[in-house]
Amino acid sequence: MTDVEGPIKLAELLRHPEDLDKIPALKAEFTRKKATVDEQLRHGLREQLEVTQAGMTSITEGTRTVNQIKEEMMKIDKLCAEAQNMIRDFPHINLVAQTHRNFEQVEKMKRDIDTFEDRLASLEALLQEDDADLENQPNLLEIHYGLTLLRDIRDEAMEQIKSSEEASTELIENLRLDSGSTVQEYFAKLDEVVDWFDDHVGNACMNLIPLIQSGNAGMVVRLALIIEEEEKKDKKVKALQDAQREFKGLAARFKSIATGPKELRGYKEKFLQAIKATAELRIAESNETFLGEPDKLDKITRWHFNDLNTVKLGMVTLMPKKWRIFKQYTDIYHNLMHDWLIERIDDQELAPSHMLAIIHWVDKYYTKMAKLGVPEDLLTPHLIDNRGAELVREYRQLIIKAVEEWMDRMAVTDKQNFLSRSEGALETDENGWFRTKTLGDMWRMLREQLSVAGNSDRTDVAEGVVEAMFRALTSRQRMWESLTEAELAKYSGPAVDQDGLQPLQDWLISIANDQIACIDERDSDPDTNGSYVSSFQRDVTSLVSPAYAPIIDGSIESLKNGYIDLGAHCIHIFASLIFLVDFRSILSEFFTGAWYSQKRIGQIVNTFQDYLSDYESVLHPSLRDILVEELADELLVHYLSAVRNKGARFRRADPFTEKIKDDVVTAFEFFQAYPSFPDIKQKWRVVDGFVKLIEADKTQVVHVYAEFKERYWDVQIGWVEAVLRSRDDFERSMLNQVKTKAAEVYVERGTDTIMGKVK
Repeated sequence: MTDVEGPIKLAELLRHPEDLDKIPALKAEFTRKKATVDEQLRHGLREQLEVTQAGMTSITEGTRTVNQIKEEMMKIDKLCAEAQNMIRDFPHINLVAQTHRNFEQVEKMKRDIDTFEDRLASLEALLQEDDADLENQPNLLEIHYGLTLLRDIRDEAMEQIKSSEEASTELIENLRLDSGSTVQEYFAKLDEVVDWFDDHVGNACMNLIPLIQSGNAGMVVRLALIIEEEEKKDKKVKALQDAQREFKGLAARFKSIATGPKELRGYKEKFLQAIKATAELRIAESNETFLGEPDKLDKITRWHFNDLNTVKLGMVTLMPKKWRIFKQYTDIYHNLMHDWLIERIDDQELAPSHMLAIIHWVDKYYTKMAKLGVPEDLLTPHLIDNRGAELVREYRQLIIKAVEEWMDRMAVTDKQNFLSRSEGALETDENGWFRTKTLGDMWRMLREQLSVAGNSDRTDVAEGVVEAMFRALTSRQRMWESLTEAELAKYSGPAVDQDGLQPLQDWLISIANDQIACIDERDSDPDTNGSYVSSFQRDVTSLVSPAYAPIIDGSIESLKNGYIDLGAHCIHIFASLIFLVDFRSILSEFFTGAWYSQKRIGQIVNTFQDYLSDYESVLHPSLRDILVEELADELLVHYLSAVRNKGARFRRADPFTEKIKDDVVTAFEFFQAYPSFPDIKQKWRVVDGFVKLIEADKTQVVHVYAEFKERYWDVQIGWVEAVLRSRDDFERSMLNQVKTKAAEVYVERGTDTIMGKVK
């Protein structure tokens, strides 16, 4: 039936007056669709009626057939009853016939019992012959036939004794033959010979593959004939047991169906169990090798595919077709391989190398099975229960966990060494620069874990590990930043202990050097063929997918910037500590009365020179310029902030302009010896604006402020107020005018200036 469109609302079609012209066309369209729907309904109804009619006809014919069978059975039963009445002496004739049959059975049983021991001894001799040639066992079929007859004799004898109405259980068990032995003892020897024969059969079942590989097809065929025959008898026994259980009365009337074996012997099941047991032994051997050499999983499981190929090429034609022997082998082998791998996966002690081997082998397994003609969709359950993605995540997480645990342990150690100022945790490199001892170990560990991730040959594993490494490296940067800031805060209080200052400064220089060493190609480790970061970038780029490469580039750039920022941050902390400890008392004298008579800037730059002389040889060259610039910035910030000193006052009669100029010249004489002096000089131009705010006429202060604000957009009004209050001619109106102007002046925000640091 063709699809029919859903109902259409007229309100959706007739929204505008001009849509009324569409009514004839719409009517025709709806009429056509209605006709189509009607035709479809008639067709569907006709089909349903035909199906229903056919079903009713089948039911009627079936009922008629059942009734006919019942009638025929009633006729047969009536004829049997009439036949007995027609024969005058039928009961006597029946009794004589039954007696004759019983007599024949007794005679036959007597002959069988008399020859039983001789026949059993003959079979034992044949078994002894086969013991000497287990690979061929030429007497196997003859032995099986003989044992089958003897088993039937035993079963029939025991059945006759048990069915005797005059025999009790005790009589049955103690009934003695002419030889003086009981029935149970007489037949006990048979069980021993049967067990002997079963051992021969079991040995052959356990060696089916070697038999095929050695070309011993005759032995395999004999074995198959025996098992097939036993399978038929087991089916008969099973049918008899079912009939006796469900139709007990009917089974008792037909004695002929009760002849033969009475118990299931299960040779077919034992045959399959032998195949399974053989494979289990091979898997146990493979397991031992796999635990020691996981990378050889493909090699140690080669027997799996060789056996199946042997079955496919050499055994299928030798076994009954209905057995579908290749499928039987495939199912048994696949399920055992599945159970073994799942057991390994669920093992809490499973090593990453073993997990990786299993991940890689699954695809190879299905590829090889497909070559044998068994596609993946016919192999159930899935070899590892579709846990491939889970295993990949677990394998990736194992590597990530190793990275995180290693980095965490290193962080704990570094933190302890830093806080205790352990000198043993620091060293000097080949250039004589201070370094921490853990940096090289960290990058070496990352390189090793990258190698482990790369061995997986999976980009999803590598990408997850690389992402975790970037997180760990970034976290390490934040750790050093937090630790150094916390140490700086300790020295910001009023009571400062200078005893631990130098070890802290040594650590700051070492940490800063580490950051530059990570990215400086000129200071590259020969083992890494480049800087740590560049080598790391090459390694990770080769492991990830092309789509992930841009993410790597962005992360590397962010990481490099983080190292630069952290190195500069450590130098900033170093410079800040000098001002907090060495210059605490000196800075408080600036712009006070004592300032005019002292050469404090000269003392400060001399201290700078001492520090640079002490640390220049152990500091990375690129950090020396940063240190000089940080010292200049810190000096400028503290100099400008000194207007808040208690007692700071600029009197019109005092030569403060000349004094400030002298301070600046003294500072410039020191800094001009360094390459960063042009930048330093440019920053120090802010002092000109500072002087103008101090010396400007009261009526011009507001204009000077506006000009200053335009050059330094981030100047804080609180500092301007402190400058104005330091003037000896300060008036409230002057400050109010500046605040009013500050509210009116609009300046565009740009890059931060030095005034952003001045409080």
